[in-house]
Amino acid sequence: MKAQIIKEMFEFLVEKKKYWVIPIIIVLLLIGILIIATEGSAIAPFIYTLF
Repeated sequence: MKAQIIKEMFEFLVEKKKYWVIPIIIVLLLIGILIIATEGSAIAPFIYTLF
Protein backbone atom coordinates (compact mmCIF):
# COMPACT_ATOMS: atom_id res chain seq x y z
CA MET A 1 0.00 0.00 0.00
CA LYS A 2 2.67 2.52 1.01
CA ALA A 3 4.89 1.57 -1.91
CA GLN A 4 2.02 2.28 -4.28
CA ILE A 5 1.49 5.75 -2.80
CA ILE A 6 5.19 6.57 -3.18
CA LYS A 7 5.17 5.26 -6.75
CA GLU A 8 2.13 7.37 -7.63
CA MET A 9 3.70 10.46 -6.07
CA PHE A 10 6.88 10.12 -8.14
CA GLU A 11 4.86 9.44 -11.29
CA PHE A 12 2.89 12.63 -10.62
CA LEU A 13 6.08 14.66 -10.11
CA VAL A 14 7.57 13.34 -13.36
CA GLU A 15 4.33 13.90 -15.28
CA LYS A 16 4.01 17.50 -14.05
CA LYS A 17 7.77 18.07 -14.49
CA LYS A 18 8.30 19.00 -10.85
CA TYR A 19 11.76 17.45 -10.64
CA TRP A 20 12.95 20.10 -8.18
CA VAL A 21 10.63 18.71 -5.48
CA ILE A 22 12.32 15.29 -5.40
CA PRO A 23 15.53 16.43 -3.60
CA ILE A 24 13.41 18.28 -1.01
CA ILE A 25 11.40 15.13 -0.29
CA ILE A 26 14.57 13.04 -0.01
CA VAL A 27 16.18 15.48 2.45
CA LEU A 28 13.04 15.61 4.59
CA LEU A 29 12.87 11.81 4.67
CA LEU A 30 16.54 11.57 5.69
CA ILE A 31 16.05 14.10 8.48
CA GLY A 32 13.00 12.20 9.70
CA ILE A 33 14.88 8.90 9.68
CA LEU A 34 17.79 10.50 11.54
CA ILE A 35 15.49 11.86 14.25
CA ILE A 36 13.65 8.54 14.65
CA ALA A 37 16.88 6.52 14.70
CA THR A 38 18.52 8.66 17.40
CA GLU A 39 15.43 9.09 19.55
CA GLY A 40 16.59 6.87 22.40
CA SER A 41 20.34 7.25 22.11
CA ALA A 42 22.92 9.44 23.81
CA ILE A 43 23.54 11.25 20.52
CA ALA A 44 19.99 12.68 20.46
CA PRO A 45 20.77 15.98 22.27
CA PHE A 46 23.53 16.76 19.76
CA ILE A 47 21.31 15.96 16.78
CA TYR A 48 18.47 18.17 18.06
CA THR A 49 20.81 21.15 18.46
CA LEU A 50 21.42 21.04 14.70
CA PHE A 51 17.78 21.88 14.08
